[in-house]
Amino acid sequence: MARAFTDTFYWIALINPDDAAHERVAAFDIAPDRPDLVTTEETLVEFLTFFSGRGPIARARAVAIARSVAANKNIRVIPQSHQSYMSGLELYASRLDKGFSLTDCISMQTMRRESLSDVLTNDRHFEQEGFRVNPLCIRGLKLAVPTLTCKL
Repeated sequence: MARAFTDTFYWIALINPDDAAHERVAAFDIAPDRPDLVTTEETLVEFLTFFSGRGPIARARAVAIARSVAANKNIRVIPQSHQSYMSGLELYASRLDKGFSLTDCISMQTMRRESLSDVLTNDRHFEQEGFRVNPLCIRGLKLAVPTLTCKL
């Protein structure tokens, strides 16, 4: 089965109806031939941080999603570790000319360790590192799920 890494973008768009990608991500998330999803605890931390100042309702929804993701047998959540932090920090230090966040660097290093090439994101930093960004048709890319159509 195909696998794809889910960046913070994916989780935010999934629960935020005001997000421009919400409908595409929500449809992709329930597609029967959706690839297996992989993410990290660091990504979920960044996701929760995004909603931290948006009030108790948004925070509660974010907590519910984070718990659901962690409990879902069909989503692999890679735990935080000192090794993941140091690996991400090494990439961060080697790309001082880029705008990569530490969480993105940890995600990129995780993707390399897990032999993942597809990432569900709108963050072009992943492209700069050689990953295939977004089979969700952001910026005109075609969906990995042929039964869905893009509405750009």
